[in-house]
Amino acid sequence: MNTIIAIGAGIAALTGIGAGIGIGIATGKATDAVARQPEADGKISKLLLIGCAMAEGTAIFGFVVALLIILFLG
Repeated sequence: MNTIIAIGAGIAALTGIGAGIGIGIATGKATDAVARQPEADGKISKLLLIGCAMAEGTAIFGFVVALLIILFLG
């Protein structure tokens, strides 16, 4: 049973990988957009921060779920 709990916690913790990839892609696209239109820097930065916060939120949620699985089922 402990093996299944460890596998579930590991899968829940993998959300950090998706968030990292998403933030990297978003940052790259924002950099390209600023390079094309420097005058829109403020709007692009604001949207980038909102998107990164959402992606980090999913990563934190997955981490908390993994901790809860370990603490309450382990």
